[in-house]
Amino acid sequence: MLSAAVQLFDAEKGFVLNGRPYRLCGAARQDRQGIGNALTKQEHNEDMALLREMGANTVRLAHYQHDQYFYDLCDRYGLIVWAEIPYITEHMPEARENTLSQMTELIVQNYNHPSIVCWGLSNEITAAGGVSEDMRENHRLLNELCHQLDGTRPTVMAHAFMLDMNDPFVMFADIRSYNLYYGWYLAEKEDNDIWFDEFHAAHPEAVIGLSEYGADANPAYQSENPEKGDWSEPYQALYHEHMLKMWRERPYIWAMHCWNMFDFGADGRSEGGKPGQNQKGLVTFDRKTKKDAFYIYKAYLSQEPFVHLCGRRYIDRPEEVTEVKVYSNQPNVTLRVDGKEFAAQDGNKVFKFNVPISGQHIIEACCGTLTDSIVIRKAETPNPDYFANGGPVVNWFDKPEEMLREGYYSIMDTMADIKKDSRAAKLLADIMASARKAHGDVAHNITIPEAVQRVMDRSTLEKTLKQASKAITPAMVKELNAALNQIPKEW
Repeated sequence: MLSAAVQLFDAEKGFVLNGRPYRLCGAARQDRQGIGNALTKQEHNEDMALLREMGANTVRLAHYQHDQYFYDLCDRYGLIVWAEIPYITEHMPEARENTLSQMTELIVQNYNHPSIVCWGLSNEITAAGGVSEDMRENHRLLNELCHQLDGTRPTVMAHAFMLDMNDPFVMFADIRSYNLYYGWYLAEKEDNDIWFDEFHAAHPEAVIGLSEYGADANPAYQSENPEKGDWSEPYQALYHEHMLKMWRERPYIWAMHCWNMFDFGADGRSEGGKPGQNQKGLVTFDRKTKKDAFYIYKAYLSQEPFVHLCGRRYIDRPEEVTEVKVYSNQPNVTLRVDGKEFAAQDGNKVFKFNVPISGQHIIEACCGTLTDSIVIRKAETPNPDYFANGGPVVNWFDKPEEMLREGYYSIMDTMADIKKDSRAAKLLADIMASARKAHGDVAHNITIPEAVQRVMDRSTLEKTLKQASKAITPAMVKELNAALNQIPKEW
């Protein structure tokens, strides 16, 4: 029986406590640089302090049991917890007893923590191999075990974006969330909005959340024109601006857990200037640097008044007029340049000012007694240290007319249009095979279902290739575009 637990979740209102809906938004948490998971109370306290500063009211303790002390902290400060076992990515039939044992230990050891509201059965378990009967049986046993040991909390699953929203396995657990990376690994930020609207329309009775989403950012990397795939701090901030707005407009999303609160170890990665790290964190691996994206969450979630100037690591700026962005939970912000008032602006979370620059400038954001300041300077050329590959995201062609031939295909066409011609489709398939190499273990054994492929196909080939710039060289792109330019559009 799950009568008490079911009342916590509503397909239209999301998470409900004592009859009142609460918008849950927070992040997942993993290991720490230099010490892994061998954390002392000091590190646990620091992680909790950062979550609370950001204003998070929920945390996903992925992908394994965490220290009892941290569960105690969540109880003390009222963070809603998603607890789960390390049953991840690939189902292994020989590991069934291990999953049952781990789930038993998770529930028996943590049953009395009031902060825990759901038990996680698995994470992206269909990513490598899809849905098998043995995997279904394993989940049936886990689900029954959870209900036997705890009749007050529901089960939950974090589904891979590759799992079609209409697959019956989506509804296996009592509630569910999805790991979506539209706007980073594939497609565009706006495709997250479309996905949720389509899911809610197709399954209005189903409780749905967002269990993972994010964009990698090395805070050393800066850009005037941030783009998907450049690993820059500004793109990550833009991405999370969009995701928070998307979440705010959809009250039925029961919880949104950013991936990740902190950068973490990932041996299979070699990208973004820091091999062995996943850099989707809002805070760096060592907890010393809060990326700009941290503060857009604070603007949405925290009641503590603040102003934050973005771009403090973007010092050398080659543009004549630069955008200065401020995040704040206050209704108005005044910008000062070199001690003089430049402009005042009313707004909501995000404030943008276009500031002419000529030398070195002190920029200050003010709201009452709240202030924040940065130093920027005019540069003659872009600083190569600000880019993942020693230069801006590649522009394969200096002028649009170099890639376009009227009446013929080019990389500026959507992938859906390119697939209309068998010759163009063959060229696309070949280049995408090379592009998959850019993501290493991320792309390992991934099968893209038709519904997800339709989302990808809405993007132009140019945008998709830029995301895979590590594996796709400018020479390859020019060769591909030249070949497409030889194929007439017959539609």
